[in-house]
Amino acid sequence: MKNINKILMLMVAVVASFTIQSCVQDDDFTVPTSLGNDENEGLKKLLAKIDNGQVQLQTIAQVKSNFVQYEATQITSEIAVKGYVSSSDETGNFYKEFFIQDSPTNPTSTLKVVLNQVDTYNQFNKGREVYIYLKGLYIGETNTGDDVITIGGKFDTFDNDVLAMTANQIPDHLFRSTTTETLVPKELSLSQITEAHIGMFVKLLDVQFPIGLAGQPYIDPTDDFDSQRPIESCSDSSEFILESSTFASFKNIILPTNGKGTISGIINKTYDGYDLVINLNSTDDVVMDGNRCDPLFVETFETNFTTWTAYSVTGAQVWQSNNYGNPGKCAAMSGYASGNKANEDWLITPAIDLSNVTGAILTFQTAKNFTGNVLEVYMSTNYVPGSNPTTSGTWSPISATLSSGSWTWTDSGNIDVSAAAGGNLFVAFKYTSTTSASATYEVDNVKVVAK
Repeated sequence: MKNINKILMLMVAVVASFTIQSCVQDDDFTVPTSLGNDENEGLKKLLAKIDNGQVQLQTIAQVKSNFVQYEATQITSEIAVKGYVSSSDETGNFYKEFFIQDSPTNPTSTLKVVLNQVDTYNQFNKGREVYIYLKGLYIGETNTGDDVITIGGKFDTFDNDVLAMTANQIPDHLFRSTTTETLVPKELSLSQITEAHIGMFVKLLDVQFPIGLAGQPYIDPTDDFDSQRPIESCSDSSEFILESSTFASFKNIILPTNGKGTISGIINKTYDGYDLVINLNSTDDVVMDGNRCDPLFVETFETNFTTWTAYSVTGAQVWQSNNYGNPGKCAAMSGYASGNKANEDWLITPAIDLSNVTGAILTFQTAKNFTGNVLEVYMSTNYVPGSNPTTSGTWSPISATLSSGSWTWTDSGNIDVSAAAGGNLFVAFKYTSTTSASATYEVDNVKVVAK
């Protein structure tokens, strides 16, 4: 009898399992082209309420005005929002969440949506137009303090984190229309990325992976949850981070390090909320179809500047290394030593070979504090290394963006040094101070790339 009961129980379990799997849409791995009757009715009712004024359809920007930092706020008014899905969990790089943006092209605002549902791409595929009935839901952050504004169904009373919409809440609040738009990624250089782009589908222009990652996969096999890979800009000295889940299906695919090109994905924050990153929807959005832009010259000052010429024309103070670079070490100069001192000190690169290029771009970064003369930057093609720059070489002034103070690291901008193409280039940083004023300047990340 016990055996019969066990057999009957097993048969019931199998039938129940089959029934559940037959009803759960998550197991249908095709993007539906039509909506079920329940979904149709739910969306029709919401649109009817919007049409007759019972529910106000707000923009994403208007909805975000309900956000209170460090709080999970319940929405009590009769409002709804429309957006277009910008992210996809098809490759497993997103989990129980998706982003929406306010337009398929040139978006200006986004929201994150968290829900207790996997494989959301089956229902809320990229570009899908969705409506969210917001009354009763919560707006806040899933990781309080990360500034990624999110819509969820509940909140954690301990730390005010917004929690996912439950399976029971989803049918009453989250609706998709039959419309799927083709998203046009917002094109950005690395230096243009800000928190305003969080959640947007963007395309990073003129970038590459460092050559040191050749042969490495997208995911570091020693990482447990998230894995980061650096991205380099070919336009300036900017860098950024590609962050991927260790559960992503592309984790073993080798990074394309044989060229430069574009990377499209979603701007997001690291789990701790400190840094901006980009997350891929798919590795198909990584297109490296141009020649690499590895620098002809790069100096990060990690091993001091022994190949450079540090020439002191006047004063006892000299260029030296310090540990406050961006990051790591940098070259620094100050004319202050128990009072302001008169100085003239040059820091000059070794010869940079431009004999095989027709053009080149110089970039660097500076940080400054205190008042004093502005740092001067020059270039030459005929300087004799180690000699006095006031008597050796013909120096042409270079116009660059310099730090305005408060130790703020500032990009120089792209400086055309193509006048030195076909020969050698020397770049000089000339520091001066007086007995009345002596600023402190720091220089880091000097780079020259072929144009």
